[in-house]
Amino acid sequence: MKKSGWLALFLFVGVCASMLLNLGLLFALGAKGGSSLRGMRNALAQKTFEEQVVADGGSSSSKIAVIPLEGVIAFGEPGSLGDAMVDDFKNALEQAEEDDQIKAIVLQVDSPGGEVTASDVLYHAIGALSKKKPVVVYFNSIGASGAFYAACGANWIMCNDTTFTGSIGVIISALNYRDLYGKVGLESVIFKSGKFKDMLNGARAMTPEETAYIQGLVMQSYDRFVGIVARSRKLDEKALRNGVADGRILSGTDAYAAKLVDQLGYIEDAYAKARELGKAPDAQVVRYKHTYSFDKFFRLFGESHSSKIELALPGQRASLMPGRVYLLPAFFAP
Repeated sequence: MKKSGWLALFLFVGVCASMLLNLGLLFALGAKGGSSLRGMRNALAQKTFEEQVVADGGSSSSKIAVIPLEGVIAFGEPGSLGDAMVDDFKNALEQAEEDDQIKAIVLQVDSPGGEVTASDVLYHAIGALSKKKPVVVYFNSIGASGAFYAACGANWIMCNDTTFTGSIGVIISALNYRDLYGKVGLESVIFKSGKFKDMLNGARAMTPEETAYIQGLVMQSYDRFVGIVARSRKLDEKALRNGVADGRILSGTDAYAAKLVDQLGYIEDAYAKARELGKAPDAQVVRYKHTYSFDKFFRLFGESHSSKIELALPGQRASLMPGRVYLLPAFFAP
């Protein structure tokens, strides 16, 4: 047997032994009483994400949880906390909520935004948590569009003077290749049940009616976005529409002047604000990290990985799905 085979077998046996040990502990606690069993379950549940100490405040009984949010916000995409960005981020919020030692949360964000619905889901989850524990958002290099949308659920928003933020707007991207088809002698043949069924077909020009319909969809999402920003930031919605809510990217300095963020500073200032809001001046600051999961281990043996070819175009920073609605800066669209 090859070395890789022996290693896989060794890991498999080790994982099985660990699972049997944990089951034995659970049964033993169950025999002693239901309360002990619930306590064991809670302890195991709280280990979904490990805690890495990033700042010692003098007390380990009270903590500030730092939860990262990095990359394009989308369902089914991996993130800094695991294989499913949205679900893992929500699970991290739940862990922070259920842990009595966590007095406040800092969301450390580096994201240009992403899908409308995914951003809205995060906004809702952050808003629900902020009603129970203080939530401070800190934008690192970029916290724009969908990331800013999600951040509106927090109690306090911070960034650096040089951060890129704002980009309050909505975009749908489609590629038109009609002229290319003509040059190579190809023709698109479509059978459809209704006149709008292929309205983003790149092999032909869109009709005025289709263009108006798509624009209407974009404006629905935009209206919701602007309304959320206006309410959370306590800004006049009309002035916001006629001002910075036109899709423009703002520096942290300009965003602060426009009252889109509450404070300028560094990540350490976000820790200090979280300690203040959480009334825990000596709280230890811990960063959530993804732990190893049995599910991921077994998938290594059960999945077949096929080759995938990706095309990176100059200036294109993200792979957008045609026809999906995004909250992203314009320079991320193809």
